[in-house]
Amino acid sequence: MSKLHLVFGGRVKDPRTLDFADPSQLEVVGIFADYGDAEKAWRAAAQRTVDDAEMKFVVVHLHRLLEPDTIAPPAA
Repeated sequence: MSKLHLVFGGRVKDPRTLDFADPSQLEVVGIFADYGDAEKAWRAAAQRTVDDAEMKFVVVHLHRLLEPDTIAPPAA
């Protein structure tokens, strides 16, 4: 299975959280086949909005959501 990654972002209520102010206004940057490409897209989107502390972009590991049983539990 491909290791798909989603990059998206938008305005957050508090810059210390991922509580998006208006989920209907989220910007989807794209879905990428590997983390390297997703990171490049994330950096470009974040750089574009660097002067706005309330804008936040994230990378989501879609492959982990699609196959949750393959995620190893955290080490104790």
